[in-house]
Amino acid sequence: MTIQPSTTPRKARQVKRKHWALLAAATTLPLVASTGTAVAETPSATGTGAGTSATCSYTPAVPADNFKGIPVFDAKKAAKPYSATLKTSQGAITFQALTAEAPCTTFSFRFLAEHDYFDRSHCHRLTTQRIFVLQCGDPTGTGSGGPGYSFPDENLTGATYPAGTVAMANAGPNTNGSQFFFVWKDTKLSPAYTPFGRVTAGLDVLQKIAAGGEDDQNNPGDGFPTLPVNIRNVKISSR
Repeated sequence: MTIQPSTTPRKARQVKRKHWALLAAATTLPLVASTGTAVAETPSATGTGAGTSATCSYTPAVPADNFKGIPVFDAKKAAKPYSATLKTSQGAITFQALTAEAPCTTFSFRFLAEHDYFDRSHCHRLTTQRIFVLQCGDPTGTGSGGPGYSFPDENLTGATYPAGTVAMANAGPNTNGSQFFFVWKDTKLSPAYTPFGRVTAGLDVLQKIAAGGEDDQNNPGDGFPTLPVNIRNVKISSR
């Protein structure tokens, strides 16, 4: 399993800039996740709604890194509440997983965290205009990486994105992978991005990162964070 970005920070930024230029032609202010996954203010399609079946389907997808695992859904484990603490170079961020509302998503995040998938990766995108998010979850650092599987949307009916929301980025309906975003300021998005967590500590860290700005490499108000956000590790705590 490859944990570190596949390129140096400078090269990762150059690759990502090219990637974003292609995305910008297709969507408005995209938020990238696995295999070109994007969050946009005006997405081309919305998701499939709230809820989930008794089991979850994780479908193999072409990975952009060397992670080979695919979770096997365990309903009993998925139902257990947990919190996740991301120890970053800018401070710790903790969120409570919405296991009841988004069991497939929270089970996947826990699976990846327990396999050190996010360790020594960095958050590759910050937006400071129109939508207010910090995007993470791609160990390649390019905005196109993923774990080698995808899964359906959940918890979309009536979804809103106030400050402290943790949600999945995607490339359209039912294309979730590993990339996710933190909302650092109340924002309006179409209900197309699975909300799966609520920040319980560290919103001040997110706001500090946002106040530091970004480099506008994608669009004005949209680029790589000026304050580098390196995820050192992710700790899962059951309760």
